[in-house]
Amino acid sequence: MTDKFILWLAVVFIGITAALFLLKTWLLQTLGVHYEVLVAGNIVMALITLISYSLNRKGMTSENANVIVRSVYASTLAKLMLCVVAIAVYVIVNRTRVSKATIFLFMFFYLVYTVYETSHLIRTSKKKS
Repeated sequence: MTDKFILWLAVVFIGITAALFLLKTWLLQTLGVHYEVLVAGNIVMALITLISYSLNRKGMTSENANVIVRSVYASTLAKLMLCVVAIAVYVIVNRTRVSKATIFLFMFFYLVYTVYETSHLIRTSKKKS
């Protein structure tokens, strides 16, 4: 990974973590979120994005354009399925006190990381063309 994806991924991760830290009291008191779950979800999404990006970069070395499209779709779907599994585990563990705000914020993390990864892959593929 010779490009600056890792650096910018760290910036996105630190930005989300800083926002969680700065808004902690508001998130806990007003929305009633599970703060630890959000922090863990942010870490997991950053790691999944890093792994997914590295797999997509390997797919971009192929001469066949279909391989690139399939790898991007597969990584996006895999991240989505992992999010669904994580949310299901969260709901099962906290059955009596599930916070909808926590679930929606976690899905927002998924959206941010997926858009970031996909846009970076598009820019990288245009540079190669």
